[in-house]
Amino acid sequence: MIKIQPTQAARRLAQEVKRIVEETKEDVRVIRERDPAAKSDVEVLLSYSGLHAITAHRVSHALYKKEHFLSARLISQAAKFLTGIEIHPGATIGRGLFIDHGTGVVIGETTEIGDNCTLYQGVTLGGTGKETGKRHPTLKDNVMVGAGAKILGAFTIGENSKIAANAVVLCEVPDNCTAVGIPAKVVRRGGERVNDNRDMDQTHIPDPISAELAKLAARIEELERAKQEDAT
Repeated sequence: MIKIQPTQAARRLAQEVKRIVEETKEDVRVIRERDPAAKSDVEVLLSYSGLHAITAHRVSHALYKKEHFLSARLISQAAKFLTGIEIHPGATIGRGLFIDHGTGVVIGETTEIGDNCTLYQGVTLGGTGKETGKRHPTLKDNVMVGAGAKILGAFTIGENSKIAANAVVLCEVPDNCTAVGIPAKVVRRGGERVNDNRDMDQTHIPDPISAELAKLAARIEELERAKQEDAT
């Protein structure tokens, strides 16, 4: 009986498939740990769009590294259509990423995400359109990014840091910090409030539009008062 030896390419493919399967198992475990709504592994595997998007990315990223750019992009676009989550094949993602809900999440080509990070719906890890080369942010380990937050540019969000919902981050955030607002400011560092931002936290976020409208209303009131004084 003739034994057929697997080719080197077949062995590499088998190793790649095994790696993706193992990482998917870990992703399922992470979701069960972080999401109290997840009732079983089967539920997570069948119904969690964040898991589907990350698994598709692992395949597309492997193709991207081998310079199969068109195939990689087609897989990522199919995943975007099915999940509402767009992850460029070139993005580098560590272990244990949890994309909760996920609709509207966008992750750019040169983004780097460390281990055990969490992204909520509507998050953008993007560029400003002004850079070339490394254009997107780097998230270190254990970073949490709240719903609707935008992190734009080639800078780093430090380990264990939190970005509040709807924040717009345009510069580096150090380790163990919480950033809030538009543009985002660090309001906590190492668990302690930053003196300049004592009235801000993840739930008390200033609204820049309301602030500008309030200034405009005050200016109109001032002009009307001056007009009345001139009339008298």
